[in-house]
Amino acid sequence: MASSIGVISMLFFKVVVCLCFFRLSQGKGTAKQPFTLRNLPPLEKASSFPAMRHTTYDYIVVGGGTAGCPLAATLSLKYKVLVLERGGSPYGNRNISYMENFHIGLSNTAPDSSSQAFVSTDGVINARARVLGGGTCINAGFYSRASSSFVQDVGWEADLVNESYPWVEDKVVQWPKIAPWQAALRDGLVEAGVSPFNGYTYDHVSGTKVGGTIFDANGHRHTAADLLAAGDPNNLRVLLHASVHKIVFNSRQGRLKPRAVGVQFADENGRLHQALLNNNKDSEIIISSGAIGSPQLLLLSGIGPKNDLKKHNIPVVLHNKFVGKGMADNPMNSIFIPTKSPPRQSLIETVGITEAGVFIEASSGFGQSPDSIQCHHGIMSAEIGQLSTVPPKQRSLELAKMYAHNKLNLPKEVFQGGFILEKIDGPLSTGHLLLIDTDVKNNPAVTFNYFSHPQDLSRCVYGIKTIEKILKTNRFAQLSPDGAGMERVLNMSVRANVNLIPKHANTTESLEQFCKDTVITIWHYHGGCHVGKVVDQQHRVLGVSGLRVVDGSTFSKSPGTNPQATVMMMGRYFGVKILRGRLGQACGV
Repeated sequence: MASSIGVISMLFFKVVVCLCFFRLSQGKGTAKQPFTLRNLPPLEKASSFPAMRHTTYDYIVVGGGTAGCPLAATLSLKYKVLVLERGGSPYGNRNISYMENFHIGLSNTAPDSSSQAFVSTDGVINARARVLGGGTCINAGFYSRASSSFVQDVGWEADLVNESYPWVEDKVVQWPKIAPWQAALRDGLVEAGVSPFNGYTYDHVSGTKVGGTIFDANGHRHTAADLLAAGDPNNLRVLLHASVHKIVFNSRQGRLKPRAVGVQFADENGRLHQALLNNNKDSEIIISSGAIGSPQLLLLSGIGPKNDLKKHNIPVVLHNKFVGKGMADNPMNSIFIPTKSPPRQSLIETVGITEAGVFIEASSGFGQSPDSIQCHHGIMSAEIGQLSTVPPKQRSLELAKMYAHNKLNLPKEVFQGGFILEKIDGPLSTGHLLLIDTDVKNNPAVTFNYFSHPQDLSRCVYGIKTIEKILKTNRFAQLSPDGAGMERVLNMSVRANVNLIPKHANTTESLEQFCKDTVITIWHYHGGCHVGKVVDQQHRVLGVSGLRVVDGSTFSKSPGTNPQATVMMMGRYFGVKILRGRLGQACGV
């Protein structure tokens, strides 16, 4: 089974979304100074660390990802910071840098690839980033802010939030030149009643809008790694291929609670190193390893349910039954829409925000570069979907190769079309994360329990019915061939599906069953280190000192339609908060 999952992960790749913007009123009329990478710090291999063995740091950031990069850059303006990133550099990697190669990086399962595939116990294929810049290097680029109610619910300071978003946007976000498929969705949404049309905006507002993107006009991606250039290169050291095995604690007698003093990590050659904080009482380890990596690292470091830790012979530093609990992923279902002519490649640029808690987005086409994998449905690829009809123990590399070969004989029209996606906002269904072993490079077991809550299922049905309304609009009647009714596209979508969930005979007869059988992900998983259970309001880990978690693992709900905007903002926000806590409000950042 493990080898089958590896094969399936190797074949899969994704065409989805993530582009974000402001309202025109937010960015209009203000001439921005071009942001350059001139001050980007040197990106060094982790094996270079021995030459610096006597150096200590004010902050060690574990994970140079979506939150970790802006956080480290901000802290480096006043303090000495070490960033430990388990992956490599995004620079010079065409599969990261260019939208036309978007799916190639996601299909690469080499040990040093920028994307690490995992399959949840639910049978949904997923991915986590393994590269400097994190998820901003492998997502679909859509940028959209969280709602004001989200900011209020998490207890953040609105004024600082409203300063931190533009800090990100001025450096890596642009307005898209909207693609034809995205324009069609925009018109279809409004005609179907998802109104009003709110224009180009980063804001989370009900109705239809065009959001921002981290791809520029040439299809070149800008990532969170770029934000490191906003730091002080003299205070900022970045090590690549540095896999942190555990947090090191000082638990000597007389200390009220264990204190984090350093980390143990392996370099690209497997050699172990130890990086230490200085003796300042305010120095900290900050974990920004994402919703999979952060709870995993806490568990490997001895913070978590004691019985689970003992199963793996991990010394218990602190019993906390909530670490790894409350994991959630926004379930997504997708409808394949055949078209009269091949649509141009597009990732998500348009979104419909419904009052029912359902988001409608779209993607189309596949990359046309010489390197591109041709005749592929992207994240909904039939290579993987067909395997879901085969019992798990019978899935094999040979079977996958046979299907992929036979697919070359299919008429090109099968791959001529686009997808309309519906996804659930704030799923009520939750699961958990458990260690499989003590190797930090291996994925833990993750369960999301998609659609276990009936309200999530009813919202999915609402989303599918909304897509049906869109298909009946005049705009889509012009795009689709005759006979492309809902029954036909549902059947096509089941066959083009990409999960390992067994299908039922009535999958297309019951929309509830269709939702369950064809659920996929758009990588918005979160949880495992919730505020009030694992960390406090300032994201300090409860029960120990000198340790924080700053990333999406602290969320009980994914922010906005797509989280990358808020996760990048979050890194800047907490960097400023920490500096102000040490230096006062007039800290000059």
